[in-house]
Amino acid sequence: MITLQGHLERITYYNEENHYTVARLKTDKDQTPVTVTGFMPAVSPGETLKIRGRWETHPKYGRQLKVESFEVVLPVSADEIKKYLESGFINGIGPKIVAALISRYKDRTLEIIEKNPEKLTDVKGIGKVKAAQISNSWREHHALRDIMRFLQENGIATSYSAKIFKEYGNDAVNIIQNDPYCIADIPGIGFYIADRIAQNLGGLKDKPERINACIIHIIEQFVAQGHTFAYEEQILKRCENIFKIERSKTKDAMLYLADAGELVIEKTVGAETGAVYLKSLHEAETGIADRIKAVLSVPIPPLHIDPQQITQEVLRKLAIKLSSEQLNVLQECLSHRAIVITGGPGTGKTTLIRSINTVFELLGKKIMLAAPTGRAARRLSEVTRREANTIHKILGYNFKDGFFNKNQDNPLDADAIIIDEASMVDVYLMFYLLKAISMHCLLILVGDTFQLPSVGPGNVLADIINSKIIKTFELKKIFRQAQGSPIVMNAHRVRAGKMPDLKKDCISENLSEFYFIEQNKPDRAVETIVELCTKRIPKVFNFDCVNDIQVLTPMHKGEAGTANLNQALQKALNPGSALKGGRFNIEDKVMHLKNNYQKEVFNGDIGTIISIDTVNSRLSVDYYGRIVAYDFAETEELSLAYAITVHKSQGSEYPAVIVPIMTQHFALLQRNLLYTAITRGKKLVILVGSKKAINIALKNDRPGNRLSGLANRLIKGPWIGDRGSVGGSAWESNPPETVLAPHTGFEVREPHQ
Repeated sequence: MITLQGHLERITYYNEENHYTVARLKTDKDQTPVTVTGFMPAVSPGETLKIRGRWETHPKYGRQLKVESFEVVLPVSADEIKKYLESGFINGIGPKIVAALISRYKDRTLEIIEKNPEKLTDVKGIGKVKAAQISNSWREHHALRDIMRFLQENGIATSYSAKIFKEYGNDAVNIIQNDPYCIADIPGIGFYIADRIAQNLGGLKDKPERINACIIHIIEQFVAQGHTFAYEEQILKRCENIFKIERSKTKDAMLYLADAGELVIEKTVGAETGAVYLKSLHEAETGIADRIKAVLSVPIPPLHIDPQQITQEVLRKLAIKLSSEQLNVLQECLSHRAIVITGGPGTGKTTLIRSINTVFELLGKKIMLAAPTGRAARRLSEVTRREANTIHKILGYNFKDGFFNKNQDNPLDADAIIIDEASMVDVYLMFYLLKAISMHCLLILVGDTFQLPSVGPGNVLADIINSKIIKTFELKKIFRQAQGSPIVMNAHRVRAGKMPDLKKDCISENLSEFYFIEQNKPDRAVETIVELCTKRIPKVFNFDCVNDIQVLTPMHKGEAGTANLNQALQKALNPGSALKGGRFNIEDKVMHLKNNYQKEVFNGDIGTIISIDTVNSRLSVDYYGRIVAYDFAETEELSLAYAITVHKSQGSEYPAVIVPIMTQHFALLQRNLLYTAITRGKKLVILVGSKKAINIALKNDRPGNRLSGLANRLIKGPWIGDRGSVGGSAWESNPPETVLAPHTGFEVREPHQ
């Protein structure tokens, strides 16, 4: 490790996203120009830097100093300060104002700007507004460096400095010192980094604030995996094994958090361990159960329409003759306050939705269509030729205040509501939806329970079906037109645990919808996928190589994961100069990664980058004709989308789907994942990988169990309330079982008596 001090001559490369910099430094000692590389936020030509680092030899650019840490050496003399300020890094200071400042304050100029900015107004030409602009610009310029220095002192990667500055601004260091765990919620940073900082700042491992933070973190980990609660014993073990916290202190902390209203702990009589919920999830889960029971308790008035009239109206409006199974379900819709319709591809779920619309319109009823995601809502609108929106939109989410405008006091104006892709609806969203449905509205949930469960916590549709409280129909008959589709037939084979038909292993003149290309090595699989996307599929099927083809992979890591596939596909499909050496190019296919209500873009939305403005550090993405702007610091919310995970594809359909399925994906290979991937393809599905990997997925019909109390609440009611329980009421019942979606074996489930 060496230390060099010198004058920053020029910056040859700077990444706005993470502040990675390549610059030329002219050393004070012998004026030798040196190339320095590393994370250096807010440095400007003309500044004097003191840099600690190590020499490295780049194969192309030669000897470079890799920066480990740096500090700005502020000038001392009036002449040096004048040159420093004239470099232009502070907004609002031109040559005339610099000259006036130096004339007034001489070598105290920088001290005045930093510590006594109110005195700037004593200089001719500087008013209150200009003084505030100069002061803020100075603070912002140095705040990033302060954050970087703070992270270095605590052994944390300085690449996080931009995210922290965006979240907390100029006072970031003070905020973190007062509450290190506040940064745990910043995407990409997480709890462990926050905990390390807390320990470095002198936090004891048994300090109450740390124990509380550890408990909340563990429960949030369970929620991130889809659970609605964690058992007390699980939390006690993890706190003991991971964070070295005594069990008695963890128990005390859980009781404290329950009394403080952050957690709810529920136990059955005589049970040694209880279920520990975040308060918001407990409210959502109990709220769903209470609301469903309340809705079902309201009598439904008879709707006078006979089967023949239904059949004739559907035939007249849709040119569709309903099967006896479909007609039966349609009639049942008119006599139940709520029903569930489930079934695999080709079984007529969409036809039923269209028919229900037609019959309700005949009866003069107002019907509302919605789905969990924008992609699913657009698809629903296309197939029904009626308006369909996201659940968030119909509920009127207000991003400024962070709540839904529609609720029990301001319910949705509809006689019936159909929710498609209901298996994707998590506990939170179902809670807010049910709160906004009036007691006289019909609720129809439509979904395929064999698909992957919701990304968010809970297993809502499966829990509702398992509770038997709502009448449920599974459509089993595959219609004749669907029977001719290899995609549909192979999806049902996978659903039943059977090997799909893998006979077609090459794309030839004898075209089909379903292919298997055997590649046992991941690198060869990647090469095959790139060739399919760039040459073979566009040439043979005339599909657009970017917009019509979607690669779906089980995981992010590995050669056949999203990260590597996206790099390979970006290079092949959209080569060019990336964003200052960053991840994105103009015309890149990108996906938004989390719900952003302010921008009105949601987890899984796919768009195209249409502009990159390096001057103002912004890029714009076109989402289905709607343009959304991002600051460079916000691009953590975006990822390349040439290849996405199967989980992210839920609710979508694509003309062509390519699915790499390798034994390297072993940890995530399961039957419902393969089934979900296959059912995303409308016209073409190509599996690239090994038969062994397919066999692994088919045999793994034990998808990760989700801890959920909803089914139990629907059947029996809440557990006995312990600490923090809503209302404090006590009910005797069994603890909820881990519930999995039923895959087969039922057609009509009568409501639970």
